[in-house]
Amino acid sequence: MSEAITGAEAMKRAAALRALALVDSGMLLGLGTGSTARWLVEELGRALARGELTDVRGVATSRQTETQAAGLGIPLVDLPPEGVDLAIDGMDELTVGLDAVKGLGGALTREKIVATAAKRFVLIGDATKLVAHLGEKAPLPVEVVRFGRLRTERLLTEFGGEVRQRLAGTEPFVTDNGNLVYDIHFQAPFDARSLAARLADTPGVVEHGLFLGMAERAFVATATGVDEVAG
Repeated sequence: MSEAITGAEAMKRAAALRALALVDSGMLLGLGTGSTARWLVEELGRALARGELTDVRGVATSRQTETQAAGLGIPLVDLPPEGVDLAIDGMDELTVGLDAVKGLGGALTREKIVATAAKRFVLIGDATKLVAHLGEKAPLPVEVVRFGRLRTERLLTEFGGEVRQRLAGTEPFVTDNGNLVYDIHFQAPFDARSLAARLADTPGVVEHGLFLGMAERAFVATATGVDEVAG
């Protein structure tokens, strides 16, 4: 990477390295998206180049990750029916119970497809992502199809938060799947499992960023080391 490694970046890299230690030669690996997952891809590429790992293939969760991995010489494949051995991804919020919000990078649908197809799913991030309850620091991303979006937006307002369409500059943000993203900003704690079920039943919603009890563990970096949160 060309940019200088700040303290925050050093912590993200440390979390990524802890997760990389779970990767064995011959694995099919789900490669996440975002600023911390980027370090995982970077370090995986280095490990393959040095011969420390061999025959590791990846399934990218975004075009951004696909471009980075390909540039590092990491072999990429489509997600097979049997899934992947291990998926490693970042998080936007995490509770001690391993419930997470993901999707601020806009790749939530592909990330969830890969995470649910993984034999093991591990989250990585720094301590700023830890929260007492979901919605405390980050909005909840929801991917929405374009058709009927105004109706879908109105339905989303019924869940108790402020709904904002995500923009890229002055234009609507568009996912790799060609869909839109709405972020729900909550001012108070909510029942995450109830909300997940209601969102899944909302016409026009493709996927939401609630990843509830899906990870077997998370590696959380601080200024002094990397802590493990296990289920």
